[in-house]
Amino acid sequence: MIELERDALTFSFPEVHPQATLRIEFQRTLRIPDDDKTYPLPPGLGAFPMRHVDDQAANVPSQWLQRGGVMLPMYQSEAMWLNFITTTIQDRWQPYPFAIKVATGKQCAVSGEAWTDGLRRKPQNYLIAPKQPWLDGYVVEKGLIRQFVAMPLGAGYSAEEQITGKAEHGGLQLAVYPMKRDVFERRFPKLGRMELSRSEAFMETADMTLNFCMAAPDMGLAPGGRMRQEIFDDPYDLDDWNMDVGGRCFVHLCNSMVWQAITGAMPPHPAPTAKSYTDAGLPWFDYYDDSATAVEGAPVLSKLKSVNQMSSDKGDVALPENETVTPDNLVVFRKGLKRGQVREGVF
Repeated sequence: MIELERDALTFSFPEVHPQATLRIEFQRTLRIPDDDKTYPLPPGLGAFPMRHVDDQAANVPSQWLQRGGVMLPMYQSEAMWLNFITTTIQDRWQPYPFAIKVATGKQCAVSGEAWTDGLRRKPQNYLIAPKQPWLDGYVVEKGLIRQFVAMPLGAGYSAEEQITGKAEHGGLQLAVYPMKRDVFERRFPKLGRMELSRSEAFMETADMTLNFCMAAPDMGLAPGGRMRQEIFDDPYDLDDWNMDVGGRCFVHLCNSMVWQAITGAMPPHPAPTAKSYTDAGLPWFDYYDDSATAVEGAPVLSKLKSVNQMSSDKGDVALPENETVTPDNLVVFRKGLKRGQVREGVF
């Protein structure tokens, strides 16, 4: 079952486990400069507002109704990242695991391949939560992604158009598969009562959030600036995932200038520029997991032109305020330490 709750998609699989629940948020964020530099992770600036497509049946294109799902507003050249929030099973002190497929324009953001049902390992076409807390863009190299940036569908910028030559789908496509219950219980045995502290016993989620017009409504996602982000290899067996009960959702990206005409609600204010954010001394982020191995980048995605590169080819100015910045306030998250291990930092 998929529900829209508090501007997030909740995938629940009670037939597998009563607490097999995954929330996916679509976070507003800074658009990092699309230049020759590689940047750390930008902040989350709050979730995009979301609506059921069916509730806007009188005002949305007919193909949106055919695909169902939900819709959210994005300005041209605005950026986003996906936040995966899993529920911790208290007597095992382990979030329930999920395999998550993410595509834009029905092209996989991890492998670069066309959308297919199910999961594949070679190349891996999915992510693992909670191992993977976030996804900010297309996996172009090992440890490097290009940021998700919204561009009008049909203008030639989107990953879909660059790969297929067509502007047919746009938006984001998601599929979620839970781990089989018997596999989960075998891999993560119950912990003794005394092994949980008071604070651990009351923790429920592994939430790592860092917080009328004639224009066409459809937006696609295109590759933007380069960012450091590892996409982790699946540490489990392919058969551990229950592919008989997966849920999938089409997330339509609506031009923010059209959003009000369709929904009657104002879109969010545009995000600050990377320069103004950095000049204010606000934090950027890095995330490491020493216990995991990163997947290789997808060759087809590595060949995509970024928005700025394509804009230069076209003679357009698709990315205003694209100034290079130097993030000085960097917050590092590190996962993979042994229980009780003290991390040695920089003095």
